[in-house]
Amino acid sequence: MKIIPLIQEGHGQMQAWRRDIHAHPELGFEETRTAALVAEQLAGFGIEVHRGVGRTGVVGVLRNGSSTRSVGLRADMDALPVEEANHFEHRSRHAGRMHACGHDGHTAMLLGAARYLAASRRFDGTVNFIFQPAEEGLGGARAMLEDGLFERFPCDSLFGMHNRPKLAVGRFSVHRGPMMAGGAFFDIDITGVGAHGARPESSVDPLMVGVQIASTLQTIISRNVRPVDTAVLSVTQFHAGDAYNVIPQTSRLSGTVRAFSHETMRLIEANMRRVARGVAESMGASASVDFRVNFAPLINDPEQADFALSVCRDLVGAPQVVTDAPLIMASEDFSYMLEKVPGCFINIGNGDVEGSCEVHNPAYDFNDAALPLGASFFASVVERKLAPA
Repeated sequence: MKIIPLIQEGHGQMQAWRRDIHAHPELGFEETRTAALVAEQLAGFGIEVHRGVGRTGVVGVLRNGSSTRSVGLRADMDALPVEEANHFEHRSRHAGRMHACGHDGHTAMLLGAARYLAASRRFDGTVNFIFQPAEEGLGGARAMLEDGLFERFPCDSLFGMHNRPKLAVGRFSVHRGPMMAGGAFFDIDITGVGAHGARPESSVDPLMVGVQIASTLQTIISRNVRPVDTAVLSVTQFHAGDAYNVIPQTSRLSGTVRAFSHETMRLIEANMRRVARGVAESMGASASVDFRVNFAPLINDPEQADFALSVCRDLVGAPQVVTDAPLIMASEDFSYMLEKVPGCFINIGNGDVEGSCEVHNPAYDFNDAALPLGASFFASVVERKLAPA
């Protein structure tokens, strides 16, 4: 491995930042303490700080030399509404909130890279350190874009990363082109006719309508989406009724859709509306659909992916870089930034030891051994992209 020595020397400080953030998790658009910590550190490094970008986001700007070239580096800061099951010293201090996805580690790695680059200044151009709020489905990337992110902080290219459990520390995974699915949430509200539970003939039962809609929705993937276009439609909630002897007036189905293109997502939405309306009307009820796209498909620019691949191979050696990993059905709102600026999103190994758990698990914790690797990747991207002429 070729971890940058000055970054390796700062491993302890990155770990301290990471564990402090882990102990004080904040949900999307509530990251005031985390944003203040980030801003304070950046200012201490001598980096120009911009607060409140996209509500609670922070952008640090570091210029060196005379080149007009620029690179953006992004990390997410928000936690999840999960009750932590761990008992180590840096466990969450706040009930019902924890860093179950590793955003604490992502933030610490980018801070580590910022400190190194501010001290070494082995580049010619501008680096924009983007600390994003509210990645977990609340629209943090879009909020920063709507706040003029790339108009205010132009970037020629853009890079981000996410930890990957089950991938060994010291390994990276890089995709060219599509990498992660776009994601949508949906609610289908059904209105029937309520009645006494002993007199179902007087009702239009919204539970039975919901059952039929849920079943028929599965034909969208099998009969409307092309077999070569991977997609998922999952009904994850069914709400109706409050009493044993009452057939309710209404019911609600909720769930998620994942797809790797906007076209496939639009096709699924159109057919969901058709199925919900048609099935409900055939049974004497009515149905309305609220379909919300929260994540665009994440598509890496091939040229920037090849560049990121070369950086990773230089850091850890070609055998330690995975290039044929399966597509990921989970979603990531860095995708919206990649629609504006060519770039690449990579995975960094979080450990493959027995007991390592996936993200969004109450027993999850970011692996501090990965911190110098991630920071070295970010720093190496800058030093190669903005190498002095």
